[in-house]
Amino acid sequence: MMKRLFAMLAGLGFIVAAAVPASAAIDVYEFKNVEQEQAFQELTATLRCPKCQNNTIADSNATLAQDMRQKTFELLNEGKSQQDVIDYMVARYGNFVTYDPPLMASTLILWLGPILFIIIGFTILVMRSRKTEDAKCKVTLEAEEEQRLQALLEEIEQQNPNENGKVK
Repeated sequence: MMKRLFAMLAGLGFIVAAAVPASAAIDVYEFKNVEQEQAFQELTATLRCPKCQNNTIADSNATLAQDMRQKTFELLNEGKSQQDVIDYMVARYGNFVTYDPPLMASTLILWLGPILFIIIGFTILVMRSRKTEDAKCKVTLEAEEEQRLQALLEEIEQQNPNENGKVK
């Protein structure tokens, strides 16, 4: 009986624990019109959360993302355009908040990095393959070296006259 009561209490505890995140605060915004709501949805889906890095501010539950959503709502209510909101966020948090950073000196590595990586890798592969070919070509022996090699082979043959190369 006691085991059954304990199991029921544990099950109830798990249900309550699972329900707590579901009861988290949900942002509710009152928009003036449908266009403003659509602009808000687009902006929150295109701005990146600086804390979560791979989440948009619409998807993130971080406090910073909540603040950014609130500021987006406030700026849209003030009559600012979507580009004005993006400019504000970039000025405040840097180009990182956009998934498509502009081509600037500070973001040049983001744009050119993958291309440079491919070019450098391809160059290394070509150079290594040429070195291998050069090494194969350099195996040719000079006349003196070839005569010396022949003499050594004959000497070895004389020491081991067997066909198998084994001494009896």
